[in-house]
Amino acid sequence: MRYEVLGDTMPAVEVVFDQAGESMYTQSGGMAWMSEGVAMDSNMRGGLGKSIGRMFSGESLFMATYKAERPGAMIAFASTVAGEVLPIDVGATGGMICQKGAFLCAQESVTLSVALTKKLSAGLFGGEGFILQDITGKGMVFLEIDGNKVEKNLGPGEVIKVDTGNVVAFEKSIKYEIETVKGLKNIFFGGEGLFLTKLTGPGRVILQTQNFNEFAGRIISMVPSR
Repeated sequence: MRYEVLGDTMPAVEVVFDQAGESMYTQSGGMAWMSEGVAMDSNMRGGLGKSIGRMFSGESLFMATYKAERPGAMIAFASTVAGEVLPIDVGATGGMICQKGAFLCAQESVTLSVALTKKLSAGLFGGEGFILQDITGKGMVFLEIDGNKVEKNLGPGEVIKVDTGNVVAFEKSIKYEIETVKGLKNIFFGGEGLFLTKLTGPGRVILQTQNFNEFAGRIISMVPSR
């Protein structure tokens, strides 16, 4: 398969299948456009148990698989918010841990499953839920970035502290935990909430400049109430 990321504000990834039988899967409703010669199959990928787990990680119960019936067939998957689409070669990275909702689409050889955070506090208070997404296998996966992408390569023991909603993904070598904001004044008047995500290297961290949940909350607060 070949791919091209199109657009700047609301990007999409357009995939061209080189051979019949090649396929991509996405969450329900992720497809934007496609040519003739692509067959769609909606299914609970991995069975009922894994499908329910995906629901808790922010994805849909049913996934849609699109298979090429002939060479040259084309399909595109569009992002849901303004930002970027990030291609990742899963085999080259050894897998990634991603925040819920980051997954856009992937080749069939890529496995998407749930990943429990190692510390209960990270799930209860981290702001992104107890369940993260574990992406493994070989092939290409495409992630959604809210706003712009920022990459950090942390050295051994190097730490970066991030608002949890700004974390997109990180390599499995990264240690992930939640840290409480220190100081009562900071907690009540700092405007950053009670907790920060602490990421410790070595490894690659992918961040996003927009926290969409916070952005949506600001819009909701401006909606007149009756």
